[in-house]
Amino acid sequence: MFPIFDKTATEVVLSMFPKYNQIHAEIHVRISELPLIEEIRSLRQLHLNQLVRTSGVVTSCTGVLPQLNMVKYDCSKCGFVLGPFYQKQSGIEEVTPGSCPECQSRGPFHVNMEQTLYRNYQRITMQESPGKVAAGRLPRSKDAILMSDLVDSCKPGDEIELTGIYHNNYEGSLNTANGFPVFATVLEANYIAKRDDAMAVSSLSDEDLKEIIQLSKDEKIADRVFASIAPSIYGHDDIKRAISMALFGGEPKNPKGKHRLRGDINLLLCGDPGTAKSQFLKYIEKTAHRCVFTTGQGASAVGLTAYVKRNPVSREWTLEAGALVLADRGVCLIDEFDKMNDQDRTSIHEAMEQQNISISKAGIVTTLQARCSVIAASNPIGGRYDTSLTFSDNVDLSEPILSRFDVLCVVRDQVDPVQDELLARFVTNSHIRHHPDNKEQTTTGPSDYMPELHGTIKVKLIPQDLLRKYIIYAREKIHPLIVNVDHEKVASIYSELRRESAATGSVPITVRHIESIIRMAEANARIYLRKYVNDFDINMAIRILLESFIATQKFSVMRSMRKTFSRYLSFKRDNNELLFFILKQLIHDRAAYHRNRFGTELDAVEIPEKDLQEKAKAINIHNLATFYESDLFKHNRLTYDASKKIVIQVF
Repeated sequence: MFPIFDKTATEVVLSMFPKYNQIHAEIHVRISELPLIEEIRSLRQLHLNQLVRTSGVVTSCTGVLPQLNMVKYDCSKCGFVLGPFYQKQSGIEEVTPGSCPECQSRGPFHVNMEQTLYRNYQRITMQESPGKVAAGRLPRSKDAILMSDLVDSCKPGDEIELTGIYHNNYEGSLNTANGFPVFATVLEANYIAKRDDAMAVSSLSDEDLKEIIQLSKDEKIADRVFASIAPSIYGHDDIKRAISMALFGGEPKNPKGKHRLRGDINLLLCGDPGTAKSQFLKYIEKTAHRCVFTTGQGASAVGLTAYVKRNPVSREWTLEAGALVLADRGVCLIDEFDKMNDQDRTSIHEAMEQQNISISKAGIVTTLQARCSVIAASNPIGGRYDTSLTFSDNVDLSEPILSRFDVLCVVRDQVDPVQDELLARFVTNSHIRHHPDNKEQTTTGPSDYMPELHGTIKVKLIPQDLLRKYIIYAREKIHPLIVNVDHEKVASIYSELRRESAATGSVPITVRHIESIIRMAEANARIYLRKYVNDFDINMAIRILLESFIATQKFSVMRSMRKTFSRYLSFKRDNNELLFFILKQLIHDRAAYHRNRFGTELDAVEIPEKDLQEKAKAINIHNLATFYESDLFKHNRLTYDASKKIVIQVF
């Protein structure tokens, strides 16, 4: 059918533009947007010689080769030109003439090189997308043939949708192994579309776009996005904020095409066991548009980058894409990052900063793109995080790899009776609500609001489908520009951080951290769908970077550092939240003193109001009445006795 389409299209075009064949010798009809999409795994005998549409990731491709299209032969005895003979794609044997019509001889015949026509031919291997493979199954792959103008339309690592004819063809190696009547199958491509963010945005309906624009006008959109990240995990506000920044991402820059600056934000989660690090990674795998999940123990250097494999048919070396290349323009998740060998870990240095992978193996010298965010989770040395040591002493990671992470999130499992009870109640309610036999579960149940997160403000959660569309739209359509921002503030915070880093000997602060501030400011502007980065975004990025830096310090210097940078850390924090943080410190100190002196635990802790007032005046908060009336105060079992002027915490 396709040759008839091509012939008819050529006739129509040449009737309108008689000299068009001087521009393009061939005109092809391409079929796009076929209604039914088949998975590679579900292709069966029923689909043979049918037009199918399937999707997958390109794992390898051969070079472009010439294939016989129309062949002519010379008779070696009389010189007569025989032909033309058209070679079919699925032909098992080469088409040859039987005898010469001029001299009736049976040969020999030689191919006439001048009059024989060739066409471009390339073979690619498609593999099921990592996110679509069922648990416990190996991803299936299928060969596809690209011809004419389709060659070089995709490269290893691209996620594509392919429309083509599902053919069977003879293959000798299969028959040797399985007996004669077994045939190999191949897809003959007719149309290829890359599945990137642009394609995902174009598939959004008008109702989706209207909903996204309406959502962006909400004043609390950032709080709603942060709260909607992994809503089934209690607390961990700093991690949710950092994950939001990584999912939205900054803006890559390439001045004059000479030096590329990455826009993707890398994130490292490190802390005690049982603090939902792996659950965060699993959530990102389900939410991010393009995601590859791997573990440190189950990944090698070549499995992360790329490896060279010999093609069993052509015997030539081909390039196979690894996890970082497959995650191009997406997210690469690495769990158990500390379990990787040092040799394997050094292989991703180039991919994390320059965002490409240089290959020089088996005569193949090339560079592959790996423009992805790396989000990794690791455990400290010895299992638990020791606050008396610096971050670099707690984690078995080298300084070069640590400096490539924009945000370091330290997760500590601290004993707090009130918070522990709230967490236990949250987990129990979550199990009850999501039980498969729970008939009372509704779409607008208690999960739509998350008042228990810290008790600060009740924010309405964004549905996960809408959040996914919102992220795709922001990444593709919003490209924030940096104009009229406070350069002095960035310069001063950098110099202060360098001084503190040198004094404490913790995580080294490098020029990369200035770029991190800019990237996170751009990501924050994308959350609001703004075209320009303003001082609000810069302040938010500085606050996230400082919280990350202070969390990696020893416990002895952490408090003094919080006081030094308090003017940055208090940005966009509710006064009640700041007062609650100060009060928690006072309660913790009083309980620790009593425990160390008397060896017993207190049922209740009393804090004089004047102690809290002194701390509050240091951060310019003079009125405590609104704090005593807030939900946050009552929610955490705090009471205020006005007659005695004390604050009581009941455990």
